Amino acid sequence: MRLTAGHPVDDIELAFLPPLDWSRMLRFFGGRATGGVETVDDDVYYRTIQWQGMSGLLRVCKDSQRHCLIATVQGEASRYISAFETRLRNLFDLNTDPAQVRAAFDPDPWLSQLISQAPGLRVPGAWSGFELVVRTIVGQQVSVKAATTIVGRLVDRAGTAAVAPFHAATPWVFPSPAALAGANLDKIGMPGKRVEALQGFALAVADGRLNIDAETPDVLTLRKTLLALRGIGPWTVEYTAMRAWRDSDAWPGTDLVLMQSLLRRDPTLIKPAHQRLHTEAWRPWRAYAAMHLWNEIADRAGMARGG
Repeated sequence: MRLTAGHPVDDIELAFLPPLDWSRMLRFFGGRATGGVETVDDDVYYRTIQWQGMSGLLRVCKDSQRHCLIATVQGEASRYISAFETRLRNLFDLNTDPAQVRAAFDPDPWLSQLISQAPGLRVPGAWSGFELVVRTIVGQQVSVKAATTIVGRLVDRAGTAAVAPFHAATPWVFPSPAALAGANLDKIGMPGKRVEALQGFALAVADGRLNIDAETPDVLTLRKTLLALRGIGPWTVEYTAMRAWRDSDAWPGTDLVLMQSLLRRDPTLIKPAHQRLHTEAWRPWRAYAAMHLWNEIADRAGMARGG
């Protein structure tokens, strides 16, 4: 540990098996960044964090010479940097062997081609499963840009000001479950039922009914518990399993972009049941199939689409 500008600083190297497409990873995060809490700036990912009551600024970049990411924490939370190595590895999907994914999809000409076009594509994770589900609820039936705007408003209303140091674009810490559950969200920009769903979810996490950020998640139980909450549908559950719980076989099959992609590829796949059957051949890597399909659309459109 060292001092920089009067603040304690520590860093950690996070090795991975190549390839890793850092630019597409950052495009995904940048398009969905929680306003005031996280940002992507000059090929670097930043966010404010709290750990054991200590705050800090997380900075992650890709080493230009070696197959590793360098994660730096500045602030009091830096003393715990080794404790959240697992969370960082999950955030950037560093435990996956890309060769295994490629081998699994080699028999499928479509996915094999997509992997050749983006061989280092990973499934971006989440620093906080709670934050991810909040954003997912907010994003129901609105664009990625609109969801980002509304989440920024939530942070303004229920978040807490970050203790220095922080990046100019990350002056806030994301609201706690209890703070969000009790916040006044009148005129936040969401329908009343969605606000109820959001605060009902936050309350379930706050009172311990849903351990959304368990270190060793029981994915089956978490799926059932989350789905049982009012206003939470299968897409939200699968998307959360895919990113927060690192379920490599999660499949958000009701996603409109995925459904349209499958239909364009094979016009006979009209019914959801037919599409689900088609994806059986992609097990146990369907989350990666989803990412490649979303990425294909994003590459064509030149923007962050899907998820």
